Amino acid sequence: MSGTTADRKYVPAIVLTVALFFLWGMANNLNDILIAQFKKAFTLSDFQTSFVQQAFYMGYFLLAVPAALVTRAKGYKTAIVTGLVLYAAGALLFYPAAHYGEYLYFLAALFVIACGLAFLETSANPLMTELGDPKTAAKRLNWAQAANPVGTVAGVLIGKYFILSAIVHDEATVAAMSPAAREAFYRSEVVAVQTPYLVIGLVVLLFAVAAAVIRFPEHRAEETVGAPSRFVDVFRHPRLIFATVTQFFYVGAQVGMWSYTIRYAQANVPGMAEHDAADYLFASLVLFGIGRFVGTALMGRIAPPRLLAIFAVVSAVLAGVAGFVGGQVGLYALVLASLFMSIQFPTIFALGMDGLGPLRRAGASLIIMAIIGGAVLTGLMGHISDIAGIDTAMLVPAACFLVVLGFAVKTAQQPLSDETPQPSIH
Repeated sequence: MSGTTADRKYVPAIVLTVALFFLWGMANNLNDILIAQFKKAFTLSDFQTSFVQQAFYMGYFLLAVPAALVTRAKGYKTAIVTGLVLYAAGALLFYPAAHYGEYLYFLAALFVIACGLAFLETSANPLMTELGDPKTAAKRLNWAQAANPVGTVAGVLIGKYFILSAIVHDEATVAAMSPAAREAFYRSEVVAVQTPYLVIGLVVLLFAVAAAVIRFPEHRAEETVGAPSRFVDVFRHPRLIFATVTQFFYVGAQVGMWSYTIRYAQANVPGMAEHDAADYLFASLVLFGIGRFVGTALMGRIAPPRLLAIFAVVSAVLAGVAGFVGGQVGLYALVLASLFMSIQFPTIFALGMDGLGPLRRAGASLIIMAIIGGAVLTGLMGHISDIAGIDTAMLVPAACFLVVLGFAVKTAQQPLSDETPQPSIH
């Protein structure tokens, strides 16, 4: 962004947009805490705990295109305010869900949160790629997304200190309790999520108010011309389609690994409480944040496709170690993999958006829909874990990173465009 007065008046909007990356990072990784909490509170199998991510990412999948249409028709400001209101509403729904103590109600609340995040991601990601030189879009989006791992760390810390308990109760201990004591124990675990989400909902509402009053770039009515046919035109861009498929597998790998980090730690280090296992998830997210900064800096020397390929290979190897070796070594490998996952989502996104021109928002919605991979592949991992163990389930993300490698190699063979194509609007 240049230093003109016209540009400077949008600084508050850009600051708020970057803050959105923090907010959805926090929401995403609180799910990892919820999986451990609900497994205990509702006595769920690993596959049943995956419903948390399935409900969450279904919201992304179903609302990505409507969010893009709202963004195109009404502009970034309307989409962002809508997203924040939905996010806040979903968080506030945790209060009645905890009151009634029904797993299904929590899943419904998570779905509403994700509907809001679909609006935020569909608008914030393309907004950051549009604010500058297309050649540096990948680097710029990585810098903006540096706020995302800060949010993920905040989510885990909130979960560890305000949701998870430090008390270890194995199945035998719970079974030995009196019916009244057992009911009180389960109730306390359910209610633990109530206050943190109530506070989050109120804070997000404040962000919605701020977004409603600050100035965003003016919406241009001509962007709506030919909107129905323009979305169809995105399918004429092979790189975008490959990026969408790749994002499906990458998000599935990331969400699956983080969702089951606590479960993996407890399975591979006997006697570990989930409160302590959360430290390994915390370490994963810290490394993820470090990797985002280091990886973004390396993009000044290494082309984004090549760097993506390197990071994908290392991630695949580390996930393979977690799957085949297990134990403390496997746990360390699982944690270390997050360092190399760091740049993958924004880099895939930016490379997929290259050359789309006026189709950027439609293209963004297509890539955001691919986030459904977080639901599908996490469910697959949960099913495999129930059948063959959590270690074996880690081979799923190992295979996913090979898809990312294929995309990186293919993209490296195609130079980034200097001009944007003008698609047909007929």
